[in-house]
Amino acid sequence: MRNIALYDTTLRDGMQGIEINYTLTDKIEIAHKLDELKFDYIEGGFPLSNEKEMAFFEKVKKEKFQHAKVVAFGSTRKPGKKTDQDAHIQALLNAETPAVIIVGKSWKAHVDQVLKTSYEENLQMIYDSIEFFKKEGREILLDLEHFFDGYKDDPAYCLKILETATEAGADALVLCDTNGGTLPTEVMQIMQELPQNNLKPLGVHFHNDTGNAVANSLMAIEYGASHVQGTINGWGERCGNANLCVIAPNICLKMKLNANICQQLEHLTSLSRFVFEKANIIPDKRQPYVGDAALSHKAGQHADVILKAPHLMEHIDGKLVGNERKIILSELAGKSTIVRKLDKYGTFDKNSEIVSKLIKILKEKENSGYEYEAAEASFDLIIRKAIGQYKSIIKLENYHLESFKAGTNDSKTLGKIFLSMDSQTLMGVATGMGPVETLDKALRDALAPYFPFMNKISLIDYRVRVLNPEEATAAKVRVFITSSDHERTWDTVGVSENIVEASWEALSDCMEYYFNNYEI
Repeated sequence: MRNIALYDTTLRDGMQGIEINYTLTDKIEIAHKLDELKFDYIEGGFPLSNEKEMAFFEKVKKEKFQHAKVVAFGSTRKPGKKTDQDAHIQALLNAETPAVIIVGKSWKAHVDQVLKTSYEENLQMIYDSIEFFKKEGREILLDLEHFFDGYKDDPAYCLKILETATEAGADALVLCDTNGGTLPTEVMQIMQELPQNNLKPLGVHFHNDTGNAVANSLMAIEYGASHVQGTINGWGERCGNANLCVIAPNICLKMKLNANICQQLEHLTSLSRFVFEKANIIPDKRQPYVGDAALSHKAGQHADVILKAPHLMEHIDGKLVGNERKIILSELAGKSTIVRKLDKYGTFDKNSEIVSKLIKILKEKENSGYEYEAAEASFDLIIRKAIGQYKSIIKLENYHLESFKAGTNDSKTLGKIFLSMDSQTLMGVATGMGPVETLDKALRDALAPYFPFMNKISLIDYRVRVLNPEEATAAKVRVFITSSDHERTWDTVGVSENIVEASWEALSDCMEYYFNNYEI
């Protein structure tokens, strides 16, 4: 079987997506995570773009990677320049990465309107740049920018570029759909027309502007590509890039092809969430394979089938990608749903007293405004209390919050919290911008000396829903809090006419859930 090389460009192309930014430390940590999962190439960025990119390549020289090759990204020499005197080429050389990728124009319209040079000079630029890096002992990959648009415009010229790059010694020729407008049928047709036996190995790089980046990537692999580029979670310019969190399991589990990541696929969900955390973005629950919803079942009938024959409702075993099944609790839940939820706590018959008790609690809570479909962690605590497997660390005596504002300065909140633990009273003190932040800080101040795991947990989302708006300022609110320890995420809920009280309930559930599930 062919081996498919996976090339990650999260740290370069992925950062061109809206709201995506990483610190230098973030980039190094993400690179190591990618290496642990045996990605073959990690594109670090363009050394000349800014100081942070330059600093990354300086720092990465001192880092040790077990599998992946770090790649510096740049372009061919400029028109009319000598290769060894071109600043971009020199920057790539000085990055000292084992592999280099350069962008070459393959659409004649770009040669005319962007490079403003001749078609022959464009070919020579590609040839000279590849030859230069091969003589320097580097692995050299060529990104053929706008290849699919260029091929549709002039197939003969694009073929000439491929032949030129092959002759110059390129290690891989990466066909790019830079505008993201190509459809899978076009990919199939073009891949079939290329004389692949006479060319260096082909790779592909697709953008997602038609929603087809993953489909295009898989189609290209089906028709000969042995190298595929993309980003974690599909982030990138405009609508994003091909999502490697979808491509990788499809290669390994569906297409049954070889890829080094197949050995580490069970860590894929953790990687996806780690990258979300570093970007300070809430994980996409509906993402295939690695999203929370990927293996979630809500209706009672579905849950009943899962209990009897999981493969009839799930196309893979979630453990293969490090994800887990979730049976969603809602007004649709029946006895089978509750029994399935109880699997992790022990064996319970669907006619047991515990099951009936939990169904009653669920209905009563939902009638009061609680909603556990999006707050499984809070229901975990309800189950533990019902079956005697709950241990509390938060025994609230009281808290006091005082907000103040001076002139045009931002308002501040001062908070004190008193907790009891065994025979002693614990106090936490904090200031924050608002009451919820202050409560969170005060709780950590009180408990962190006794429970260090508190420092691993961060709150990554806070949402408020007004349940009865007709009551105006006296309305009941439902608060959801999403928390993470940088590997897992979980959701908790609180309901009250007092938004601070609802927030406290969700906040304390967050800490109690972690303690009961991961610290005991």
